[in-house]
Parts: sequence; C-alpha cells; structure tokens
Amino acid sequence: MDELDRAIVAALLRDGRATYQQVGTQVGLSAPAVKRRVDQLRQRGAIAGFTAIVDPASLGWDTEAYVELSYQGNVSPARLRADLEAIPEVVGVRTITGDADALVHVMAANIAGVESTVERMRALPQVDRTRTTIVMSRLFERPRT
Repeated sequence: MDELDRAIVAALLRDGRATYQQVGTQVGLSAPAVKRRVDQLRQRGAIAGFTAIVDPASLGWDTEAYVELSYQGNVSPARLRADLEAIPEVVGVRTITGDADALVHVMAANIAGVESTVERMRALPQVDRTRTTIVMSRLFERPRT
C-alpha cells in the first residue's frame, strides 16, 4: 500500500459515501484512477467493505457494555465467532491476552438487555465466567487511517 492508497483510504474513512471524483480531488487523482485503486484495495482485502456509522441511541441502544469472557480450557477464535455471532446484541468480539479469552462489545436497549445477553453467553457450553463493565459515556471515537 503506497501513500496514495493510504490517502484514498483516509478519505473514505472520513466519508464513505464520497464519490470517486471527490476522493480524487482530495488526493490529486482522476475519478477513474481512484476507482481502479479502490477496486484493487477491495480485491486485496485492504478495504473489506463499506458500512454506515450510526448513533446507537437513535436505534434504541442506550446501554453499552464490555464483557470479558472466559472458557474452560482452550477456545479457538472460530469457536468464539460461532458461539457469539448469533447474538444480535454482540456488536464486536476481540481475542485478548490475560485471564479472559475474549472481550465482547455488547449494545442493548437497557441494563436488562445487557443482563440477558450476558446470561445467554454464560449458557454457552464451556463458558467458565464473565466479567461485565458498563460504559457510562462515549467521549470520542477515532477513525482508523
């Protein structure tokens, strides 16, 4: 990935709906040149897809938590994905170092929703324990460039 590719990715992170012409103006390329590079970035997997960033509260997700999830014995990332992907309130999962096996990002309508999601995780085979931290406020999120 060269500097132009990085600039294109940064422009798309700022505004994923920008046209190729708008991105080209920002990075000094023509619209067709930007499209070729974006197609190549997608083909190589550097750009995995496009998504909307929404305000969680506008969707009724007023409560956010992070759950440290520990299994008995070893657990593979594939198993974590299979176990947690089906739970709609789970919006992200990361494998981590330390005592827990994964850090699970949960968003729900209220504390009861977080609690039922944690209970659902606890009911998974071989889950040993959980530790939940409730988010009090979101201060900022930095786009990755």
